Amino acid sequence: NGKTTTARLLRGIAKEVGLRTVANRAGSHMMRGIAAALVDAAGWSGDIASAQKRLGFFEVDEATLPLVANAVRPRVVLFTNLFRDQLDRYGEVETVAAVWRAAVPGLPPEATVVLNVDDPSVAALAAVAQGRILTYGMKHTSSGEGKLEHAADARWCTVCGNELEYSAVMYGHLGHWRCPKCGNTRAEPDVFCGQFQAAVNGSRLTLKLPGGLVEASLRLTGLYNAYNALAAAAAAAALGFGRPAVQRGLNAATAGFGRQERMRVGGRDVQIMLAKNPAGLNQVLRTIAANGSNSDLAVFLNDNIADGRDVSWIWDVDFELLEGKTRSVTVSGLRAWDMALRLKYAGIDGQGASPHVEPEPARALRRALRATPEGSTLYVIPTYTAMLEVRDQLARWAGRGAFWEAE
Repeated sequence: NGKTTTARLLRGIAKEVGLRTVANRAGSHMMRGIAAALVDAAGWSGDIASAQKRLGFFEVDEATLPLVANAVRPRVVLFTNLFRDQLDRYGEVETVAAVWRAAVPGLPPEATVVLNVDDPSVAALAAVAQGRILTYGMKHTSSGEGKLEHAADARWCTVCGNELEYSAVMYGHLGHWRCPKCGNTRAEPDVFCGQFQAAVNGSRLTLKLPGGLVEASLRLTGLYNAYNALAAAAAAAALGFGRPAVQRGLNAATAGFGRQERMRVGGRDVQIMLAKNPAGLNQVLRTIAANGSNSDLAVFLNDNIADGRDVSWIWDVDFELLEGKTRSVTVSGLRAWDMALRLKYAGIDGQGASPHVEPEPARALRRALRATPEGSTLYVIPTYTAMLEVRDQLARWAGRGAFWEAE
């Protein structure tokens, strides 16, 4: 989770040190997407202008890492977390973890591997890394959840297989963990977040980087975005960027397309909050719930290949977090009726009325906007392919550009 937002934050930090960037901003995380980004940056000769002042930031599909690492020989490889995503494509989390464990020893020896020690599966990569390792994690724990979610993706020790114990849970399976059987324990991070304070439209962070503290005001809400900012800061430190650039880059950051992106449509604020798996959607729901009652929602569930054909994951999402907190609920997408059923069992409705099901996305958006009072916020929660369609429609109404132009 968080690749797109973290990469966007990193590009902002790089800009503060005078670097231009090359990135696969259009959303393709396979080899073809990275190749297209490089071609787009090149001139007729095939050379990239001012290459010495450019840095490539590439979001990489989980299973594509070995191919990409061999092709581009990265200076830094950042691992954020490992949550269940697209079960029909990769199987369980352990399948991807095994791909990563096989890929890391083959990274260039000069590459720095940046690891989130709060995720047991990611932290385990330190054992197979050949070069420099830089770790990051949360020291501020009071904003966490206190206990593992019922559908936590990694609760077993990567060394002996015993169930892990947590002294603090941030979200999902991220937290302060240890194995009571073999002693495998979360390492103290090199870069950490010491303070996190949530606000209505953002958050304040105190980050400890090599050399000192960074105080940042982030215009992104939620603990998961604090993790994204922390990951970007750690990668920036691995690249040798100074603390002032990190602070300026984080302070200037805005939401990327579909990731808490805000638009003004018909006198209503619309906030698009992408949802792809239980852990990510639970964080979206917690963010909405923290903003009080009478929320207006439009939920779009698709099952295209890029979304994952198996939508059973919606039953592992804690939609009950919003019980009694919604004013209107509109459901759409290819699997709208599946979502409507899940919301019914969660007790989610619009002031006593069942969620309104409208499979056609544009009509669903119009209906949701009509149900949202002027001056209020409509929260749009789509899966990936639904987000592309919904965002395109909202952008036309709001006078915005295409998603690949949202930088």
